[in-house]
Amino acid sequence: MTGTSLSRTDASPFTVHDPAFLDVLGESPRLVHVVAVDAHEGPVYVPDEDALYFTTLPRPGLAPALSPQVAIKRLALDGGSFPVGTDAISTLLAEANAANGMTLDRDGRLVVCEQGSRVEHARISRVDRISGETATVVDDWRGLRLNSPNDVVVARDGAVWFTDPSYGHLQGFRPEPLVGDLVYRHDPATRSTSVVADSFVKPNGLAFSPDESVLYVTDSGANQEPGSYHVGLPHHIVAFDVLDGRHLSAPRLFAVTTPGFPDGIKVDVRGRVYASSFSGVQVFDPSGDLIGEIGVPGSVNFCFGGPGHNVLFITTDTDIWAAVLATRGT
Repeated sequence: MTGTSLSRTDASPFTVHDPAFLDVLGESPRLVHVVAVDAHEGPVYVPDEDALYFTTLPRPGLAPALSPQVAIKRLALDGGSFPVGTDAISTLLAEANAANGMTLDRDGRLVVCEQGSRVEHARISRVDRISGETATVVDDWRGLRLNSPNDVVVARDGAVWFTDPSYGHLQGFRPEPLVGDLVYRHDPATRSTSVVADSFVKPNGLAFSPDESVLYVTDSGANQEPGSYHVGLPHHIVAFDVLDGRHLSAPRLFAVTTPGFPDGIKVDVRGRVYASSFSGVQVFDPSGDLIGEIGVPGSVNFCFGGPGHNVLFITTDTDIWAAVLATRGT
């Protein structure tokens, strides 16, 4: 592997709070700069392409009624060789309806959170990776329009779980909310959509434990106006038990992040939880204890990828970084 990197022995970006974090790092962890690009949200690694898809940093819309301009872009990778040139970046969708979080469904299609605008509905969509064609998965709950979907995961049974905070309204590009800041489960087979959690100020990222018995949801309620941080509002992760793959129970505080509020969240094969903060990616053991940190200031979101699924690709609005670890993502 080539390119700029940092190891544990020189200005290490890896902070060990508990010896258990050494199992994550292994003998030769590295933080490597991948490429300079306006990568904001929704990083998704696609193994059959060795490529990373992501949504770009929102730009002001062309008119007050329009949503911020966001594109879905693709970064062609070269195995474990970093950095890559900007010529490896291409655009799948130039205008993606204020797209935010993304994931893959069981058929390898992109599933996208579209935050919408004052003239275009918010929705969860599917995007064909070849043609860029889009199709609606869900855009309402009982006839009431969604707020501005933020993050999404697809369970093994094909159900689509997503968060729907009202950030679009707070940021001025969505109308007054018709529903609360909720977490949903949508069943594509029956086309039914259910509220599974309503206890959040601003539900944001979500991720399942490896066996899908637990769902973790971040609450970024401390962030209200763009750039704000209200310390008295939630900046934590809540864990739920998943019942019969359909319902949530036993909500409990899993961890509080500081500095800042959590956004992206992922889980590795050992059940460790990774969450973004202002200082980088914080890593918690399955009981909620902070065991280590990956120092990438400005971290927004991230995903596991690479040929060995042991690389954590991190987006920071201006760059993509890769933390090469000794563990694998789910």
